[in-house]
Amino acid sequence: MVGSALDIPGSVAIMEGREGLPMVKLTHTSGASAEVYLFGGVCTSWTVDGEDLLYVRPDAKFDKSKPISGGIPHCFPQFGPGEMQQHGFARNLDWEVTSTSADVNPDDPEPCVELVLRESEYTRAMFDYAFTAAMSITLKADQLVCEMRVVNNDEKTFDFTAALHSYFAANVGDVAVEGLGGLSYLDKTVDANNPPTCELAEDGKLTITKETDSVFLGAPDEVTLRTGRKSDVSIVQQGWGDAVVWNPWESMPDSYPNFVCVECAKVGAPVELGPGEAWSSCMTLTAA
Repeated sequence: MVGSALDIPGSVAIMEGREGLPMVKLTHTSGASAEVYLFGGVCTSWTVDGEDLLYVRPDAKFDKSKPISGGIPHCFPQFGPGEMQQHGFARNLDWEVTSTSADVNPDDPEPCVELVLRESEYTRAMFDYAFTAAMSITLKADQLVCEMRVVNNDEKTFDFTAALHSYFAANVGDVAVEGLGGLSYLDKTVDANNPPTCELAEDGKLTITKETDSVFLGAPDEVTLRTGRKSDVSIVQQGWGDAVVWNPWESMPDSYPNFVCVECAKVGAPVELGPGEAWSSCMTLTAA
């Protein structure tokens, strides 16, 4: 796979990453870059103007002993705890590179990689269906576009919940998430299994002053993350519908001051797919 026919000189390179794990590096002519690991199908780095806007925790493992803790991990086909392992299985399996491209605009190529996960004996032990989950990641000068598609290849209907558990580098004391004012949310820090419903003030910005695990059902299409660093991040979603803001606070003393998770999610109402049906979503991140 490393140095494969899917490489595109100057735009897409498949190479060894940390601990020898295969990864795909996307490079834009502007100097922006992104790194995507096949294990977990997780984007671990997105750099614009020399600043990495994503965060990987210092306790992250790159030896396949656990999901990679940071970047943009997948929660699929289950968000949070439930009948199967926490956040499902997609983040701790190898995805396959099925295509690469960089010729959308020949004068300003936008490198792209598509990763695919399909059912296996391992997944069927938890989720006994035939499926395809595909993630397409496109790098632009100041944007990262993550498009996810799930197809039911089975003869039976199934449902799932999902999220992109995005870790953003931030100075947590200066963080503000804008665009959620006036919305209700579930506060999972009070009771993860039966969280109470709270409401953010109409003109309110969500700030991080303690452990935070807030699930906004029916989130707007766009929120803005003020990171307290050089660049803020606009997060635009299509097809997801919900949002989660998470910071573990002092339960992770080595990392909590340096990141916040703002997640595009589909958790309030599971997606139900009949045989042959598909679900699509998109998350567009813009450095501002």
